[in-house]
Amino acid sequence: MMRIVVITPPSFVTGEAETIRRLLDGGIDRIHLRKPDAEEPDMRRLIEALPEEYYPRLSLHDQHRLAVEYRLGGVHLNARNPLRPEGFTGLVSRSCHSLDELQACAATTDYRFLSPIFDSISKNGYRSAFDEETLRRAAARGVIDARTLALGGVEPERLPQLHEWGFGGAALLGCIWRDTSGEGLRRTLDKIGKYQAIER
Repeated sequence: MMRIVVITPPSFVTGEAETIRRLLDGGIDRIHLRKPDAEEPDMRRLIEALPEEYYPRLSLHDQHRLAVEYRLGGVHLNARNPLRPEGFTGLVSRSCHSLDELQACAATTDYRFLSPIFDSISKNGYRSAFDEETLRRAAARGVIDARTLALGGVEPERLPQLHEWGFGGAALLGCIWRDTSGEGLRRTLDKIGKYQAIER
């Protein structure tokens, strides 16, 4: 089974806490709360709108001290926040945009995102940076492994292809948040479940 992470939109959206609950109940492994411009009170409101039993499956991209305070399960390192917060003992992840970067941070992270693998759904003009042969060679060398998640343009139908290329999972954004109606989420989660376990 491939690990599936969902990243939130950068801005708050209506009904976001309820959508996050439905995603976690529907089999998504982790939710990454990515709100780079959010004020601390707004982040607190979102976290506190979620039941505490979900906290171990949440990762913060910013305001990492809140991860320590609320005992969230993960922090995500990036250019804005390159170091794990003091006193944090949960999962550490990081965004990588080259194979060299992926290799360099392997020893200090629990898992990594590599992007963009496909043309982005949510960012106009954010195009794939890797060809299939490059990814296959990286997997053969162990640079891409079970702790590497593909990010960028990932649709549920592409999960078997990513597995074949050596990825341990995927981070989803655009394909999740374009339709968060009850029916829309059900359709997307059903597709994820269908393709998540397929091994070519």
